[in-house]
Amino acid sequence: QVQLVESGGGLVQPGGSLRLSCTASGFTFSTYWMSWYRQAPGKERELVATISQGGGTANYADSVKPRFTISRDNTKNTVYLQMNSLKPEDTAVYYCNAKRDYSNYWGQGTQVTVSS
Repeated sequence: QVQLVESGGGLVQPGGSLRLSCTASGFTFSTYWMSWYRQAPGKERELVATISQGGGTANYADSVKPRFTISRDNTKNTVYLQMNSLKPEDTAVYYCNAKRDYSNYWGQGTQVTVSS
């Protein structure tokens, strides 16, 4: 069955860094666009970053440029989100997403809290 398992979240001080990972199974990872979304309490889920199948194209929400970097390793079926210079407003549950044609898969989410 399809699984997306996120890891790497936690508590970090403002200005700090975290690296999120999402490991996929149950589908052909290299043929899917991969994205990271986030949802803060009381807010709608928003797109943070997305990367093409081969990794040659990446797009970011204006709020995270140039602090965040999305990347992928198709040999490990894993997508990453490197988050630097974190701000309290980055606090949210971060979700991994895989999309292709009419297929759309989600992970369970990992909490990121930025606080002193």
